[in-house]
Amino acid sequence: MTIVTKTAEPVVTRISGPIVTAVGMYAAQMYEVVQVGSLGLVGEVVRLVGDYATIQVYEDTTMLKPGAPVRCTGAPLSVWLGPGLVGSIYDGIQRPLPGIEARSGAWIRRGEKVDPLDTEKRWTFEPLISSGEMVTAGQAIGLVVETPLVNHRIMTPPDISGTVRSIVDKGDYGLLDPLAVIETATGPREVTMLQRWPVRVPRPISERLRITEPLITGQRIIDTFFPIGKGGAAAIPGGFGTGKTITQHQLAKWSDAEIIVFIGCGERGNEMTDVLREFPELKDPRSGRPLMERTILIANTSNMPVAAREVSIYTGITLAEYYRDMGFSVAVFADSTSRWAEALRELAARLEEMPAEEGFPASLPTRLAQFYERGGAVTTLAGEQASVSIVGAVSPPGGDFSEPVTQHTRRFIRCFWALDTELANARHYPSIHWLHSYSEYVEDVASWWKKEAPDWIDLRTEALTLLQREDRLQQIVKLVGPDVLPDGQRLILFIAEIIKDGFLAQSAFDENDMYCTPERQVMLLRIILTLYRRGRDLIQGGVPLARIRSLGCVPHLLRAKTAFGNRELEKLTELEGRIMEETETLAKEYAKEATPICTPLLT
Repeated sequence: MTIVTKTAEPVVTRISGPIVTAVGMYAAQMYEVVQVGSLGLVGEVVRLVGDYATIQVYEDTTMLKPGAPVRCTGAPLSVWLGPGLVGSIYDGIQRPLPGIEARSGAWIRRGEKVDPLDTEKRWTFEPLISSGEMVTAGQAIGLVVETPLVNHRIMTPPDISGTVRSIVDKGDYGLLDPLAVIETATGPREVTMLQRWPVRVPRPISERLRITEPLITGQRIIDTFFPIGKGGAAAIPGGFGTGKTITQHQLAKWSDAEIIVFIGCGERGNEMTDVLREFPELKDPRSGRPLMERTILIANTSNMPVAAREVSIYTGITLAEYYRDMGFSVAVFADSTSRWAEALRELAARLEEMPAEEGFPASLPTRLAQFYERGGAVTTLAGEQASVSIVGAVSPPGGDFSEPVTQHTRRFIRCFWALDTELANARHYPSIHWLHSYSEYVEDVASWWKKEAPDWIDLRTEALTLLQREDRLQQIVKLVGPDVLPDGQRLILFIAEIIKDGFLAQSAFDENDMYCTPERQVMLLRIILTLYRRGRDLIQGGVPLARIRSLGCVPHLLRAKTAFGNRELEKLTELEGRIMEETETLAKEYAKEATPICTPLLT
């Protein structure tokens, strides 16, 4: 329904789901936040044509009527940045869900407004500078202990630099209390703990760096076979039930990033419930403290307003950039970018934009690039090295990787962890397929691995080659069976099964197997390949494969990933020695059996 009206005050003229048209918006600007209706529903201007503005409303527009007032705020959609973010749970536009629950109960009331941060809470501020010093943009002027795991640096905003006129002493202050006065070229400026930043604008950096260090996740198929660098971008595509969310949960729990930002973007409510229940109970593997003490959660489930889903990933990446500017390594997990793209498609349809592939807007590649390219390893404005790593889940319908979201995502990421339905059905987790996945960070992180394990690249190459050869041999086996293959090729099938079951498969419920250090990963793979090399030599010497399969060390090798923990590397060394000993004994035994008995000639 459309109403044509002449009025000096902005009013609603048309409503189409979350898209609202208003007239009298001559003073509005693009991406300005507005308040729609008597409840003040939060919206954002996404199109301006003359006196008309198209507004994307981030709340439910039910019961909104034409003629409802619209109030401009004069500011873009921004997030609050300051102490108190870590450990918080927000919706897509940074409304704290616990605070909303306290006011409106289990259901979010329309127009509900709660400050993202508690402005009444007092934080102990410790200054790092003194009066008369010169400060630059992004420099830390003081510290606040936000959690036992996070020392929050109070930084000068990116547009402030100059001489410190005054700064407060150590003490307890609120978010809005002036901490310092800095004399700038345009006059004195006050600095508080609270900053605001537009979510669609990347925070500035000094320099973008080359990625050289891997993001250690404790998952063997990722760290050893398809590593991601700190500051890298990766995608986890997979059909329904392949374990995308569980894999991201594992990465969020165990990755060695200092700050975790988990964005539940359009996923089912029960999955986010699992996150909200598990994370407060999980212990950080390095400190033993609760994992929530270094985690920020953004929950925008599939039953929440679709427009807020579109902006939720920008909210998450802006919070990540803020902690990156303090010098932290941050990991962002978005689950899932397909649901985010579906929100773009719905909004584009209501905006009457020309559809492209499968109805997605033509701007989909650009929007994906704007998200993934905000990650990276950087030098901050303060001169510190930090990073934002991004891992996005993709949910292609039917597991079809040729659909637009997956294909466009591959253009902007360098690490692709392809989940496989057959592996998931076989309860092989993580169900990342070793032949369909790839990582372009291998050469970037090779120097780091060379210090930790000089033979990592050789072991990785040899194992992947075995798995590729096994895949080709399986095609023959399906036609004629394994018995027609020579023992040398059947050995490849045997070792490949050990690699898949004893190395790649990993249990999230086993205390020894849920997290594997890089040292133990390399030792496990080295032991398996030691058996392969020794077995290959034995077969070339005439030993049948059946004798190798019956060695006493083989069952222990299959159980090594769960039998020995990260601090029991000496037991893995003993297992490797046992493999060497048993294969040597078998070689001598068979050589003795194969030696012909020579009878001297009688003369």
